[in-house]
Amino acid sequence: MKGTQLGEFEEVVLLVVGLLYPQAYGVNIRQAIEEQTGRKVVLGAIHSALNRLESKGFLKSKLAEETHVRGGRRKRLFQITAGGKKALVANRTLRNELWDKIPDLAWNGLNYGLA
Repeated sequence: MKGTQLGEFEEVVLLVVGLLYPQAYGVNIRQAIEEQTGRKVVLGAIHSALNRLESKGFLKSKLAEETHVRGGRRKRLFQITAGGKKALVANRTLRNELWDKIPDLAWNGLNYGLA
């Protein structure tokens, strides 16, 4: 498995793939990210992230059946792998550990205009 680090956008894409399972495909993923985060995302960015995540072993994909609605084109459906789950858990654990280590004094400093 190549590269175990997740960038912020990759993490969001991976989480949304999990939310949408078993209907996680490009357009659906983009729409869910826009709804969940309130930020606009181009489909090309989604496809790039999906390809990176699949090459890292965090996702696997398969082609769905052809549909007349899509003019015979097939959707590529994505699913989180065990490696993807492990990467998400590691990211969450690290983030929580860092949050827990911020001393109260650092937060109190916000009251004095130091931020």
